[in-house]
Amino acid sequence: MPTPRQQAEAELTAYALSLPETDLAPGWSDTRYLRVRGKGFAVFGDKGEALTITLKLPISYEMVQHLPFVRQGSPWYHQHRWAIAHFGPEDDILAERDTLKAWLRQSYVAMAPRALGRLLTESGA
Repeated sequence: MPTPRQQAEAELTAYALSLPETDLAPGWSDTRYLRVRGKGFAVFGDKGEALTITLKLPISYEMVQHLPFVRQGSPWYHQHRWAIAHFGPEDDILAERDTLKAWLRQSYVAMAPRALGRLLTESGA
């Protein structure tokens, strides 16, 4: 039986891969890299029982900084509006699935070529 973290990661990965022209590539060390036409829009990483998800949030970056599961990255992350969501073994990641799916979508649109990004924004999907 998968853990809540494994279940959430599988659902989020499946959601991201349902977006047009995405793929999953190995990252560095213990990470998985979601890409749209070769440009990364999310990175999943494991540290023991913890899961981190790094995403580009050009619209909601400032708003999410107060959330308890958002961690500060280096100044580069702040400058380029990449947020790091970190969930430890005691955190209820399943309660945040809808939020994380919306963030995946926002990051996808930010990194995808305009024509692909417009497919999502025009369809409302």
